Amino acid sequence: MKEFIEEYLKDHWKYFEEVSEFIYNHPETRFEEYESAEFLAIECEKQGFSVERNVADIETSFVATYGSGKPVIGFLGEYDALSGLGQKPNCLSYQPDGKENGHGCGHNLLGTGSFAAACAVKNYLEKNKLEGTVKFFGCAGEEGGSGKTFMVREGVFDNLDIALTWHPSPINAIMSLSSLANYQVYFRFKGTPSHAANSPHLGRSALDAVELMNVGVNYLREHVIEEARIHYAVINTGGVSPNVVQADAEVLYLIRAPEISVVDNIFKRINKIAQGAALMTETELSIHFDKACSNYVPNRHLEQILYEKFVETGVEEFTEEEKSFAEKMWNTLTDEEKNNFLGMAKGFGYHGDGKEFRGKYLADTISTYVPSREILKGSTDVGDVSWVVPTAQLSSATSVLGTSLHSWQMTAQGLTSIANKGMLRAAQAMALTGLHILQSPEDLQKVKEEFEEFKKENPYTCPIPQDVKPSKLNKNKK
Repeated sequence: MKEFIEEYLKDHWKYFEEVSEFIYNHPETRFEEYESAEFLAIECEKQGFSVERNVADIETSFVATYGSGKPVIGFLGEYDALSGLGQKPNCLSYQPDGKENGHGCGHNLLGTGSFAAACAVKNYLEKNKLEGTVKFFGCAGEEGGSGKTFMVREGVFDNLDIALTWHPSPINAIMSLSSLANYQVYFRFKGTPSHAANSPHLGRSALDAVELMNVGVNYLREHVIEEARIHYAVINTGGVSPNVVQADAEVLYLIRAPEISVVDNIFKRINKIAQGAALMTETELSIHFDKACSNYVPNRHLEQILYEKFVETGVEEFTEEEKSFAEKMWNTLTDEEKNNFLGMAKGFGYHGDGKEFRGKYLADTISTYVPSREILKGSTDVGDVSWVVPTAQLSSATSVLGTSLHSWQMTAQGLTSIANKGMLRAAQAMALTGLHILQSPEDLQKVKEEFEEFKKENPYTCPIPQDVKPSKLNKNKK
């Protein structure tokens, strides 16, 4: 089995590199991944999958299916980019490429790696005439959109037996940490315009309301749990004329905490602050829920299998040219980023003191698997999938140690041979895990028993209200 998967991926290495490159060169933000999604969907059809588009009423999400019967193995793919991270590839300095968006989180690799895993499993089933179903999920809008949460709400993953995914990073490890749940919400204030000098007393400033709200929330930070995070961006200041009292202003808040119930409690307190700001400024307040996601729930038995297959896959040796590039990229990092490389590695599931990386700039080992009770200081809509189906995910090294996600350095490394090796390493480990579950009813039963035990004590409720629909970046209705 291992030899078949390894040979298949090596034989199709160039093809998957080209798929990743296409997505990289067509960076699109949440729910606007029209070219990337359609390209991937067509490639799935070329590989013999049947494709359902527009799933969960999301134009850029799809499900590709091959086979029949049980078990049903799902691979989760993403392909959305980030605003403001346009960057020329393979560069050792910040060089914008003229595009507004860029793949600063490596989703060109993520989507392609999961697609490659699905293709490898499909070909194995086909050649050996085995029963079972493999599905590749084209998941739109992970970055700030929680596309998978909308898909969970609509039952897209309900028939899966397991779900597997991965994330590009500087480290090789099982992502055994939980994550932060979150809400993302718009607060819009409407006031009264007036001449700021001649009749300021007749105006009611929406911008004042936004500023007062932000001050109030900043005071709240002292009175929430340590693990909580509250971020905001003022997305409408009311215009560019200081001699006009701003009648419209808007701020977008992202509220995070280890559990959705804690997020909801903080959200309610922030609502009161916003209402107070509206009262102080005599403006009108409207609150618009944008999206949410739950915390990630690891399935330990499935993680153990994924770890064993990851170790079986191993880490391919790096060339002298790759090592030289890595050292030069390392030297573009600030001292603070270099000193933080170990903390970042632990955020992706690394367990160790970092000694094995001394004198190195690339991760050439796989971290020992340790089921962790720690919490990743970030959020992912994979979390909601993990509440409805047993889920496991790994992190594969596609970038230099210390590289921050959502940085120009991460974008610049998205097409390197280092990145491609990490992508196919992840694909092989996931494919072998999927095939193991397909051929081992005993292990599948243990995975399901662990999941059902969790569900008994933790019923799932989708954190996105039914009337909230997916919205494109900065295209929210006024």
